[in-house]
Amino acid sequence: MRIAYQYKLLPTTEQKARLNNWLSMLRHCYNWMLADRFDWYEQNRCAVNACPLICHLPSLREQPEYYRQKRSLVQLKQDRSWYKDIYADVLQDCVKRVKLTFQRFVSGDSKGGRSGKPRFKGRNRYRTFSYPRIKQDCIQGNKIILPKIGAVKLRLHRSWPPGFTIKTASVTKKADGFYVTLSLEDKSIPDFVPEITPNKKNSIGIDLGLEKIVSTSTGELILPPKYFRASQDKLARLQQKANEKKKGSRARKLLDRKIAKLHQKIARQRKQFHFETARWLLSKADVVFVEDLSVKNMSRRCKPKQGEDGSYLPNGQSRKVGLNKSFADAGLSQFVDILSYKAEKAGLKVIKVDPRGTSQHCSNCLNRVPKELFDRWHCCYHCGLILDRDLNSAELIKKVGLGASLTLKRSTRKGREAHAVPC
Repeated sequence: MRIAYQYKLLPTTEQKARLNNWLSMLRHCYNWMLADRFDWYEQNRCAVNACPLICHLPSLREQPEYYRQKRSLVQLKQDRSWYKDIYADVLQDCVKRVKLTFQRFVSGDSKGGRSGKPRFKGRNRYRTFSYPRIKQDCIQGNKIILPKIGAVKLRLHRSWPPGFTIKTASVTKKADGFYVTLSLEDKSIPDFVPEITPNKKNSIGIDLGLEKIVSTSTGELILPPKYFRASQDKLARLQQKANEKKKGSRARKLLDRKIAKLHQKIARQRKQFHFETARWLLSKADVVFVEDLSVKNMSRRCKPKQGEDGSYLPNGQSRKVGLNKSFADAGLSQFVDILSYKAEKAGLKVIKVDPRGTSQHCSNCLNRVPKELFDRWHCCYHCGLILDRDLNSAELIKKVGLGASLTLKRSTRKGREAHAVPC
């Protein structure tokens, strides 16, 4: 079993300068190695029979793969002696990050998902470096011994369970300072896979949304706290003041720091709310059925529309900006991840259900009842069931998770108007 604990570091002024210097040098090394891979990839990805008849053929060179780039670190330290100040394992871990980033772009991950083209890290965009190996006695009292950094004071606000050993340590720079994340492992504890058979009594279905962030099949409704909406006026004032200051000035840097801390506060409030809501849900049932939503597709930009003369026509993107902001403020994907993590840790289950049709069917008779997005009440003309749309979806998600099948058919507007009943 593997877990991670994070603690806040309290470095001295000299240690802060050294940590910032390491991040700056690692950023340049990361960008250089990524550019080297891009150059080789652009020159060698085209087949010979697809090249034009007259073109410049660059001199062939070996592919800059993982081990070759690791060996190049020796020459890097000879040409730029200041890189000797960085711990060797930390520098080699930078090469591993380049490898994983480029591999996800070219061939995808283990699940077949591919990421976009990797971007170069700008200033203050490279925030983490890792120690792949660290001594077990690195924590002594209220200090942690980091190789080539020294003893750094930390807030040891909680101790980890007995039997776990430290595998790796990652130092991260955030808006309010530096943090260290310890990855702990105990091989004697296997990864627990709960053997729970879901039924009507031990399961619950939840519907996720923006008007009600969580609607349960038992009738509870949780409204979204909207932390970003509550702080956006203050954030706008700070950003306006920062834009009025000269770029690179001390006053602008101080305002940028305030903006970053406000964003961090909003993110922490949202995460705390997600943890509390997940704990409350898992206290009500052993199995939680949740929609398998693709929030990335739901918040995607509208496709542009062009007229006959080539001019761009209104496509509804201006109206969708507020909806996308609400999606980001709710953090539905993060909530599902936290819910799955808490369930696995407690020995419970979270089962994702196909969301198709869960808002267009009746939870009582399972017949199709088409609705538009602005229709907030479910009125079934088959069995007469009338209730909140989200509660109907939550009950339907539970039934689909337990094995009920829905008939997915398209219906026309005329058909919807013919069968509509007043609520």
